[in-house]
Amino acid sequence: MFSQEVSLFQQFNGHYDYLAFGNTLNPAENNLDRTFCDVLPESQAELFLPQNTNIVAAYLYWAGSGEGDLEVSLNNTSIVADQNYLVEFNDNNYGTLSYFSCVSDITELISNTGNSNYMLSDLVISETLLENPGYCGNRTNFAGWCVYVIYEDEQLPLNQVNLFQGLEIINRNIQEKTIILDNVNVLDNEGAKIGFLAWEGDSNLAYGESLLINNNIISSPPLNPANNAFNGTNTFTNSNTFYNGDVDVYPIQDNIAIGDTSVEIKLTTGDYDGNGILQADLIMINNIITVLNSQLPDATVNINQINQECSSREVTINYTIYNTNSTDVLPAQVPIAIYANNELIGNTFTSMPLDIGESENGQITVTIPESLPNNLTITIAVDDIGNGIGVITELNELNNVTTQNIQLLEVIITPLEAIKNCNEGFDTSTFNLFLSEDQIEISGQTTSYFETLEDLEANTNEILNPSYYQNTTVPQTIYLKVENQPCYQVYYFDLFVENCPPNIPQAFTPNNDGYNDWFNIQGLYNIFETHKLLIYNRYGTLVFEGDNNKPWIGNSNRGINNSEKILPTGTYFYILNLNDSNYKTLTGWVYLNK
Repeated sequence: MFSQEVSLFQQFNGHYDYLAFGNTLNPAENNLDRTFCDVLPESQAELFLPQNTNIVAAYLYWAGSGEGDLEVSLNNTSIVADQNYLVEFNDNNYGTLSYFSCVSDITELISNTGNSNYMLSDLVISETLLENPGYCGNRTNFAGWCVYVIYEDEQLPLNQVNLFQGLEIINRNIQEKTIILDNVNVLDNEGAKIGFLAWEGDSNLAYGESLLINNNIISSPPLNPANNAFNGTNTFTNSNTFYNGDVDVYPIQDNIAIGDTSVEIKLTTGDYDGNGILQADLIMINNIITVLNSQLPDATVNINQINQECSSREVTINYTIYNTNSTDVLPAQVPIAIYANNELIGNTFTSMPLDIGESENGQITVTIPESLPNNLTITIAVDDIGNGIGVITELNELNNVTTQNIQLLEVIITPLEAIKNCNEGFDTSTFNLFLSEDQIEISGQTTSYFETLEDLEANTNEILNPSYYQNTTVPQTIYLKVENQPCYQVYYFDLFVENCPPNIPQAFTPNNDGYNDWFNIQGLYNIFETHKLLIYNRYGTLVFEGDNNKPWIGNSNRGINNSEKILPTGTYFYILNLNDSNYKTLTGWVYLNK
């Protein structure tokens, strides 16, 4: 749980645009209707994605009073927060009040469901509102949700979509906030637009309220007048009943200029009423999104391999130049500079134009100066004439460099692809190290494996059984020595342990016969160590609650009739929360037969 200034979260380049849908959980605007305190248990909204479009990404945001409900449901699917933002407001009457916002990547859910009615539920803040009367007392009791969908449409121009997120607040204590949006590239300002997701704005609190883009007040009356931008509206549905939330978008082609690389956002609130009392709206900016026409290339580089010859300071570098996250062709003859410990040691150029998404491989042989140590860093910079200066304008000028550390030895050290195995418990697994040899040409040479490069060089502590090796750390690097002339070769690769899906049985027989006596979920215990297991009977009553230290042996440990005795024969239903962001909550049934 953390708070953060609004900053760049994701950037998308292509024939892209976005839309947003969502709803409030407030039954009315909390400043106009002062009779309610709690929020609604659920609300719904509909996604209307244009025809002939493809979903690129989708993110669910939910927010409310308090320090956060990190798990909600969307169309009865449990959604756990990927990030949680928190801000505080120091109220003169009630002390410090907290407000939260959560975000989760739900691209898969939206892609699978498509245009449909979506219902959000299980956003619970009732206890927070009851424990601290300040939320309802100063009428900042609220909750709501919104889904941002970035989509591709080949009929659209090539756009750069920048999604910025965080949680920043203005109120009577902080009456002005300036947010700088960096890493934007304006090639053509026609059709440019900016969108906001904000919380807790009130339509009847228009005291000194303004929204400025590059020092220009923006508005879209009558929905969003110049003096009341955050007033419970949704531009996408032309609604003014998104109580204490705002999902708004504005055209800004008159507020930005071609060549701009940043946008300044300024928010203000606060003014004195007729009685000389300072009044202000409390407003929280959750995210900002810009859509700009930016037809530009984006050169990036990756070092694939560095080959060394024995007893030589000459190295051969194999690399790949990419034009992946781009909206235009990368021309030929783009300069490439090679550095060793920041000293220029070579230059070359790209050989051909690279279309959007294309790449080309290259190779260059350079000599490491005698003045440099054996341990050094090789750097390749694309669009660099040798002094850090480029010759082309790119979408992102900050991703042109890649580095790799090497050691000039009388051996060749080459990386291999990692080997991955399923977790067998406590982040350990059994690996067949010989599988690494499938990636290289052995040609009958003798091979041996070591846990450290030092052991390899000293030829000590050789791994005696490479076909049955158990890792000790995650990840763990293994070194492979291949005997060759004039010097041996060294390869290294990582061992990764990953949590594989557990295998849930459909029946067990807790009769103490030593066979199938407990609900033995293979691949769960000591692997998903923070899991929670809930067992319900056919009447929906919770009869057992377990965890990594408490497997289910058919007994009951919940309820007033909890006797720890074996439950009756029958079908029981489980909910298994793995507490792993890579897995959804698992549900199903199991048959207990005594």
